[in-house]
Amino acid sequence: MKLNLEIRSADDVTIVHCYGRIVYRDEAVQLSEKIAGLLPYTRQLVLDLSGVEMMDSAGLGEMALMLTWARATGCSIKLAAPIQHVRNVLELTNLASVFEIHAKLEDALLAFGGQLA
Repeated sequence: MKLNLEIRSADDVTIVHCYGRIVYRDEAVQLSEKIAGLLPYTRQLVLDLSGVEMMDSAGLGEMALMLTWARATGCSIKLAAPIQHVRNVLELTNLASVFEIHAKLEDALLAFGGQLA
């Protein structure tokens, strides 16, 4: 399943719901380009990974790149609800140590002081 993105806001937090796969070059770049477009307009961003079935090395590389861009612009990114396989990949590559990961979207929003709208 190709990557589909849905963007919405809750309080001052931008939520990017990801559905499908963050793999290969095109789909992984699609996500980072979308995030790059949002960074000038938000300081708090949650990537909802509950709908992500798979992430490969290209996806991991783009995640690391997004985090670098976000930090450079003063934006904080939290990850929410990755399935076990995706969480394992994040942990094996040590990306889990640089991203704040929450079990549920609601938890990530609360960590920003917001709530689910």
